Amino acid sequence: MPEAPKSSLKQKNEKALKFIESVTENADEVQKRVLSEILAANAHVEYLQRHGLNGHTDRETFKKVMPVISYDHIQPDINRIANGDTSQILCSKPISEFLTSSGTSGGERKLMPTIEEELERRSLLYSLLMPVMSQYVPELEKGKGMYFLFIKSEAKTPGGLVARPVLTSYYKSSHFKQRPNDPYTNYTSPNETILCPDSYQSMYSQLLCGLCQNKEVLRVGAVFASGFIRAIRFLEKHWSLLCKDIESGTLNHQITDPSVRESVMKILKPDPKLAGFIATECGKKSWQGIITRLWPNTKYVDVIVTGTMSQYIPTLDYYSNGLPLVCTMYASSECYFGVNLSPMCKPSEVSYTLIPNMCYFEFLPVHRNNGVSSDSVSVPESLNEKEQQKLVDLVDVKLGQEYELVVTTYAGLYRYRVGDVLRVAGFKNKAPQFNFICRKNVVLSIDSDKTDEVELQNAVKNAVTNLVPFDATVAEYTSYADTSSIPGHYVLFWELSLNGSTPIPPSVFEDCCLAIEESLNSVYRQGRVSDKSIGPLEIKIVETGTFDKLMDYAISLGASINQYKTPRCVKFAPIVELLNSRVVSNYFSPKCPKWVPGHKQWCNNHD
Repeated sequence: MPEAPKSSLKQKNEKALKFIESVTENADEVQKRVLSEILAANAHVEYLQRHGLNGHTDRETFKKVMPVISYDHIQPDINRIANGDTSQILCSKPISEFLTSSGTSGGERKLMPTIEEELERRSLLYSLLMPVMSQYVPELEKGKGMYFLFIKSEAKTPGGLVARPVLTSYYKSSHFKQRPNDPYTNYTSPNETILCPDSYQSMYSQLLCGLCQNKEVLRVGAVFASGFIRAIRFLEKHWSLLCKDIESGTLNHQITDPSVRESVMKILKPDPKLAGFIATECGKKSWQGIITRLWPNTKYVDVIVTGTMSQYIPTLDYYSNGLPLVCTMYASSECYFGVNLSPMCKPSEVSYTLIPNMCYFEFLPVHRNNGVSSDSVSVPESLNEKEQQKLVDLVDVKLGQEYELVVTTYAGLYRYRVGDVLRVAGFKNKAPQFNFICRKNVVLSIDSDKTDEVELQNAVKNAVTNLVPFDATVAEYTSYADTSSIPGHYVLFWELSLNGSTPIPPSVFEDCCLAIEESLNSVYRQGRVSDKSIGPLEIKIVETGTFDKLMDYAISLGASINQYKTPRCVKFAPIVELLNSRVVSNYFSPKCPKWVPGHKQWCNNHD
């Protein structure tokens, strides 16, 4: 192999690391420049005019006149764009598509405006990941990454713009599909397998290609921990079919997508020895360490395990034999934010350095009560003038303090509250590094779904109408996300108050399960119906007096009797055990709730 490419890779890495040094060293200057660029480019847009910014591009005026907002404030503007209004409402550049957020508003996904050039900013952030990684794990360019990447369904707005998740947008872009030949983006999965809309065919073919190239794999991963574990469970179910294909060098007839078949057949060759090896490993009683057994050269698992994904860490450790779990970057549909500069740290210590030229960052201080009952954070939905003045700039955050992230983006969001709560963990030069604490107000999450307390309350209220004919009500309830089986599922513990004498048939409780699911947001229902990433909801009926026991327990841990209120979600293992020990019966949702791609209000406009 000639030496030239290696030195250019080294130069590329050095250039990326220098860039990180430079923007973090000059964080405040970069932030000032970013804000004035955004405001100058969009000086004449309707939204900035409406608030009286009048072409000003300085920080002081911007902070004085522009309100701090959440989605509801701009929803009317978003709807106009979705319905085909092409005037410069939020941004001077044309909105190229909407990115659908996993957060919801009124039960539907939020739509984030984006512009063509944002793809370059996202690609820039991706280009920093491997140069950082290669400081810790040498020679990653010598092998491949086995990543399970998938696209999700997309919809068209009435005005003809595509609305889809940010990763689907990226994988379908030329930035991904025609990426230059870079040893770091050398994956075992051909693009065609990633871009296959059928999740079974996509998963099957990506696993098959990963197994065929098992010796070349140096790193494995998926976006979320939950997605990676789904791939392992898929392997548990289908390894004998996959072995058959490898042994004979022919592809299973269930893979019908012609472009997938063609791309896989370039990799698949008859290899009875490999098939036998895989069958032996998969046939063993224990699957502990299956990753390092099948892919012996793997150095780390690259998945997000921060926030609610931390519930999957023990499972990942089990399957990977304790390989390092690496979280490389922090991003959302609103904007890509930052990178983890110490990727080999423990999952509990992950911190992200925000890259100052991605957008203009501000931070709203958060104070939360540390009760035992819940670790979700409540932040007021709308801010008064005094609270608006408390926002601080990127370089002014204080070590140890928690903040809600507020961003101003090139694509037309101004002082927008992302809803993530972050804690300052340290600094890289003058740029802060943050631990991701949680999404505010989220009580339940399995995959990319996020259910808040109000939504859960309404769903329970809708379900309880099924009990009325039996003169029964739900006296108390709580919930938790059960990820001990894959896919995980929501569990609700109900304590009933029974006044009638007619016993309640099981089918009624099953109807209650379905009624709750039908009332939850579209991201949850898509996870149940299309992605199969969430299992059927379960209701567990507990003995009378269970919630009194729960209160006694919380008080014994130091909760105040006067301020105690039943937590609507529990995560603390002893509390879950206490509830489970008092279950008298349990019921599952009998079928999937209804779900269609696109927003409810567009469904009448489908051509």
